[in-house]
Amino acid sequence: MTAQPILAVIGGSGLYQFEGLQDVETIEVDTPYGKPSSPIVMGTLAGKTVAFLARHGIGHFISPTEVNYRANIYALKSIGARRIVSISACGSLREDYAPGHIVIPDQLIDFTRDRKRSFFENGLVAHISPADPFCNEISTEIYQAVIQTSAVCHLGGSFITIEGPRFSTKGESNLFRAWGISIIGMTTSPEAFLAREAEMCYGVLAHVTDYDVWHTSEAPVSVEMVVRTLQENTHHAQEAIHNLVSALPEDFDCKCSRALANALMTNPPAIPAGTRQQLGWLIDKYLA
Repeated sequence: MTAQPILAVIGGSGLYQFEGLQDVETIEVDTPYGKPSSPIVMGTLAGKTVAFLARHGIGHFISPTEVNYRANIYALKSIGARRIVSISACGSLREDYAPGHIVIPDQLIDFTRDRKRSFFENGLVAHISPADPFCNEISTEIYQAVIQTSAVCHLGGSFITIEGPRFSTKGESNLFRAWGISIIGMTTSPEAFLAREAEMCYGVLAHVTDYDVWHTSEAPVSVEMVVRTLQENTHHAQEAIHNLVSALPEDFDCKCSRALANALMTNPPAIPAGTRQQLGWLIDKYLA
């Protein structure tokens, strides 16, 4: 069995095809929530084990609403991953975050409607605190890794997740700008919240591909525009992940790993046996 990964990366195709990736193996994982979006690709990068999962499936055939976010997070947790970097495309809602730039956001707004947002259900209630939805430690590490590349990178900004798969109307885009939001995408919610419930450190490396539809002197966002910019930025993402893996310590202590310590509300004897068994991977250490 491959060693426990120092980092898990959730992203699209191409982001697991690193030069220098060695000892590559593919792992099929079954979860209580169904199959994850793709098999997990494991390998050695910079002398350390890393794991990669394609959020939209190999070939990008799963829409943002249809992504099995719970299965993806469970699968990465089950192989021992403790830190996640999400590689995401985003639109910019501000002039200074230009297409081609990279943003490491520090806040998140969930504007989705049709997704499973929590592992806690069926007789077990928990209330995590995502006041700061991204892990500050891993976000800082991501930023340091990106600025070592030639990419323009911004640390901070609010990220809104819309349901998709359609892009925004101009009315929506201008509303989000009036709210002071920096970037817009379709997948960070509920991924970040599920990672917090799973007590995993989670940060985002967001590629700005367009100005959404608000910008009067730029063309509205299109699939062609998104794909072209992502292809141009792939080498930045690969270089940044290599830098990040090289710098990450094997041992660390983060409050993300104790996110459930004061979150469980249900009296233990009232938890249904089946629910307790299914969620044992999250709660056993607090109920023993």
